[in-house]
Amino acid sequence: MKDSNRPIGIFDSGIGGTSIWKEVTRLLPNESTIYLSDSFNAPYGHKTKQEILELSIKNTEFLIQQGCKLIIVACNTATTNAIKYLRENYSVPFIGIEPAIKPASLQTKTNTIGILATKGTLNSELFEKTSSLIDNNIRIIEQIGEGLVELIEAGKIETQAMDSLLNSYLQPMLDQNIDCLVLGCTHYPYLINAIKKITNNSISIIDSGEAVARQTKRILEQQNLLNESKNIPSKLFYINKDKKVLEDILNGSDYTKVEEKNF
Repeated sequence: MKDSNRPIGIFDSGIGGTSIWKEVTRLLPNESTIYLSDSFNAPYGHKTKQEILELSIKNTEFLIQQGCKLIIVACNTATTNAIKYLRENYSVPFIGIEPAIKPASLQTKTNTIGILATKGTLNSELFEKTSSLIDNNIRIIEQIGEGLVELIEAGKIETQAMDSLLNSYLQPMLDQNIDCLVLGCTHYPYLINAIKKITNNSISIIDSGEAVARQTKRILEQQNLLNESKNIPSKLFYINKDKKVLEDILNGSDYTKVEEKNF
């Protein structure tokens, strides 16, 4: 198989990275993809740096075995804790996911932005480095989204429990005058409708999906790995827990199959 015809690999701690997959396949419709949902170990945000690194290595090696030409680490926590090691130890190109703090800092009018993310992301060295580059006049209000990933993984997005939990996180940030909210977890784009409802559309919601898709295209072009084939691409999904939640989140999307598999 030509290198350019090989699939793009994507992994996440669960189903949240499908928000990235949707943006990538929208921008790059000729590309085959293999998505790995490590739902059994979700969420990564509660784990130690070493545990996150070991899981990221396991996921990477599975995708390399499947012949992937590029790997998207579609998990903020895995990116901030493991991508440096992955890039140093594997020859395949990696695309990471970082909270879009910079775009928010350029957009804010109140000079106050909120970031909703996992503990693992907010406590990481990479997040601290990224935050330190922002104008000192801009306040960053950090909020750990405790319990949100678990509800999403359980298929409980449009529920009273979700609305109540989200409100408890968002209201204190609104009280501090944020006008931009950065979604620092790839699961969280599935909460955009609920966030808009709670905030009465009064703030800008910023996630990384489109930027990641554009960066993926740039790297493929630079390395002559864009798939020019007119063959119908395959879009495979592997999950190591109940596949129904993943199938539900993909409902209406064009994909080849979802397979429950131990990895």
